Amino acid sequence: QVQLVESGGGLVQAGGSLRLSCTASGRTFSTYAMGWFRQAPGKEREFVGAISLNGGGTKYGDSVKGRFTISRDNAKNTVFLQMNSLKLEDTAVYYCAGTRYVGLTSVAAAYNYWGQGTRVTVSS
Repeated sequence: QVQLVESGGGLVQAGGSLRLSCTASGRTFSTYAMGWFRQAPGKEREFVGAISLNGGGTKYGDSVKGRFTISRDNAKNTVFLQMNSLKLEDTAVYYCAGTRYVGLTSVAAAYNYWGQGTRVTVSS
């Protein structure tokens, strides 16, 4: 079992930056590809991005390409989501998730473990 805990959410002005962290319990973090998803009020869960086991590969959703960056530190069992040039439409609860799937997938059902989410609010 893997437990994931997100942190770093909060209130930020449009155009600003925020960095989210997700720390995993256990010794097998490096065997999971990790993803970030988000869900805005009244909307479906949306893929934000994913990172491979060793961090060498990444994939992003179209709405965040060029603005968000995913990285990971396997020694610290942590994955990060650096969010720059934030827009009002980035307001959502952000979730990290882990998957044994070896490819970089945007499919939420492929992820086995989920954190509880951290809220990000972008104000004008």
